[in-house]
Order: sequence, then C-alpha cells, then structure tokens
Amino acid sequence: MRILTLNANGIRAAARKGLFEWLPQQDVDVVCLQETKAQEAQLDAAHRPRGYHCHWHDARSKAGYSGVAIFSRVPPDTVLSTLDWEPFDHEGRYLEARFGMLSVVSLYLPSGSSGEARQRFKFEVMDWLAGILDVWLASGRSYVLCGDWNIVRSEMDIRNWKSNQKNSGCLPAERAWLNALVDSGWVDTYRTLRPQGHDYTWWSNRGQAYANDVGWRIDYQLGTPDLHGRLLDCGIARAPRFSDHAPYWVDYADGAAR
Repeated sequence: MRILTLNANGIRAAARKGLFEWLPQQDVDVVCLQETKAQEAQLDAAHRPRGYHCHWHDARSKAGYSGVAIFSRVPPDTVLSTLDWEPFDHEGRYLEARFGMLSVVSLYLPSGSSGEARQRFKFEVMDWLAGILDVWLASGRSYVLCGDWNIVRSEMDIRNWKSNQKNSGCLPAERAWLNALVDSGWVDTYRTLRPQGHDYTWWSNRGQAYANDVGWRIDYQLGTPDLHGRLLDCGIARAPRFSDHAPYWVDYADGAAR
C-alpha cells in the first residue's frame, strides 16, 4: 500500500502544474492533500483523479484558505472531519478516512510565521492535539498521520539550523513537542527508513532556496507502532514541482490496511 502526502499550496494551482497528470503514474492507494485553498463546489472533474474516491474538508473561516482532502482507490468505511474544537475545525485542517482498522489522516498544523497571534494559536493547537494523539495511540487502531506539521525535528531536517533557532517551525519548544510524540511511540516513517537522510519537503519561494536546496523537512507520515515493521520504502518527489512543498510517499507492506 502506497500513501502519499502533499501540501498543494492551492489545488487549482497544483492542477495547472500537472499534478493530476502525474498522480496516476505513481501507483498511489491513498493521497492526502493539505492547503487546498478552495471550496469543493469550486472544483470540477479536473481536480478529482479518475479511479479515486474524493473527500474534502474546506475552511469555513475564509475563502481561499487552508483545507484538506483525501483521495483513495478503495472507498472508506467512514470519513471524519471534526475534532470538536471550533477554532481548529473551522479552518479545515483535519480529515480522517477509515479503512477497517486503519485510519489515514490528512492533517495541516498552523504556521506561526505570520506573527505572534498565529504562533500563540499554533502552541494552543499543539497542546490540545497532544491529548488527542495520545488517545489515538492507545486506541488499538492503526493510524497514519499525513501532513504538513510546520515543524522540523532536528538539525538533520533543515539546511540553515543555527539561523532559524528563533523562527517558527524551528523553535525549541516546537521541536521538543514533536520529538516527544515520537518518543511516546509515533513512528517517523522517513527517519526510520532514512536514519541519516538530509532530504527536505519545503523550500521558501524567496531567493534561490529550491535551486540551492535550502529546505526544511516539515511534511511527515507518522504511524502507530504496529506499522513500524511494515515500512518498506519512502521517497520525496522533488520534481516535477506542483507547490513549494514536495510530495512524500511511503510504501507499507500488505496488512497495514486490514
């Protein structure tokens, strides 16, 4: 089973750059998108890949903002779109598709880079979400949490480590929170499969960040411990470019979706 996650930075813009011509070539079973920046009613067949069941959770807070989606070859048994906290839910940041005992989640954590107010909200989300993730971890279900977490874990996950210590996404408290999740049992699929890897999933549009590979690894698939032994391979598709993020895919051995 192959699962792919991508922050599309606007699904319509990504479509114009060829995302939906590229996807059928990737043999993907489940696709998780973040930052769709559209309402479902605005999208047509060009934004619904043939052969996939498509589900959306749009932002209600404002148009052209946030939003997540899940496309799957097999229809989910259940689709969930709220976590019962309106400040988070109305921004369209969570969608969960359940297939038997497997849950695949498209998750988009806030960025704090626009100012102090959003950074405070980001910390509020982190504090609140930690309790939910503890419940999921203890639930007996298999979970794959796909998405843009807007946080790096370590020096290996960012090109300019020292100069970003005071910037959102690399703050010590953010890193400590994400690393605590891994320490509690959540499996960082990339770091498990690429222990010494220095690959990135996001590059600023400023300057020549992409050309010089001045990037950050902020897009993850975190899995429950039972999936550790089912990890086969993973990859970050740097090209072609559909967004300022790159698609990140993981192959799981048969049985992960049962």
